[in-house]
Amino acid sequence: MAALICGSLAFDTIMTFEGRFADQILPDQLHILNVSFLVPTLRRDFGGCAGNIAYSLKLLGGEPLPMAMLGSDGESYLEHMRNLGISTRHVGESSEIYTAQAMIMTDADNNQITAFHPGAMSHAHLLQVTSETPAAVGIVAPDGREAMLQHARQFHEAGIPFVFDPGQGLPMFNGEELKAFIAQADWIAVNDYEAKVLCDRTGMDLAALSQQVRGLVVTLGAEGCEVWEQGEKTHVPPVVPKQVVDPTGCGDAWRGALLFGLEKGWPLVRCAELGNRVGALKIASKGPQNYRLDFAAE
Repeated sequence: MAALICGSLAFDTIMTFEGRFADQILPDQLHILNVSFLVPTLRRDFGGCAGNIAYSLKLLGGEPLPMAMLGSDGESYLEHMRNLGISTRHVGESSEIYTAQAMIMTDADNNQITAFHPGAMSHAHLLQVTSETPAAVGIVAPDGREAMLQHARQFHEAGIPFVFDPGQGLPMFNGEELKAFIAQADWIAVNDYEAKVLCDRTGMDLAALSQQVRGLVVTLGAEGCEVWEQGEKTHVPPVVPKQVVDPTGCGDAWRGALLFGLEKGWPLVRCAELGNRVGALKIASKGPQNYRLDFAAE
C-alpha cells in the first residue's frame, strides 16, 4: 500500500558560498549583524520535504502520496511529479499565492543558512486525511502550523500509523502541543539539534520520549543515527559517501527510506540502515531530487 506524506512542496533556490560562515560572522558583533555573501553558483530545484520524501520513496519502489499545497506557479511541479510517476491526487492548488520558496546557502563546511517563504503551504490545512485514504503509513513533516496539528489528529483518528517529523517546524509548537503530537504518533524522527529542542520543550529525555511511541530516531549526519525503542538506544553506523557535494534534502531522503521500511514491516534498525545508505547517495549529488539509487557506487 501507499505512504501518505503530509508536508511542503517548494521551489529551492540553492546557492554556494565558497568560504566559511564562521569566518564572516563575528560572535562579538552579532548585535549589529550586517553580512553579505558572494555566491558564484545558483540553481533552482524542486524541493520541499513532501516532494523530497516522495522522490526518495519512489526511487526505492514505494508508492508515495504527497499531500501538500502548490501555488499559482506550481504547474511545473505537478508535471515533474507526474513524470516521476508520483500521484498528485492529494496535491491542492491555490491560485492566489505563490508556491513555497526556500533560499538555501551552503558554505564550505556544509553549514546552511535558509530563508523560507511559506506561500501556499499556509493553506495546507484545507487538505484532509480520512479513513478512506489508501495508505498503510504516513508522516507529518514540516508544513503549515495548522496543517501539522490537523493532519496528526486526522491520522490518529483514521487509524493510520504515522511518523512525527517536526523538522524546521518544531519552534512553532510549545511543550503541550508537542506532547499531543507524540501521544498521537507511532514514531518520531528528528535530527540531533531538533532532539535537544524536543527534549527541552517536553521535559522528557530521549529514553522517556521513546517509551511514548513505537520508536524514535535521531539522525546524526556523518555519525549515522540513533534508534531508541522503549528506552534503549542502538547506534546505527553511517555509510561513508563517495563524495560530499550537497547536504540539501539528505534528511528527507533518509525519511523516504524510513517510510519504505515501515510500510514493509521492517524493524526500525533495518529502516535506519537503509536510510543511512540512501542519505550517503543523496549527499553525493546536487539538489534534493537529482540523485539516483546506485548502491553499487557506495
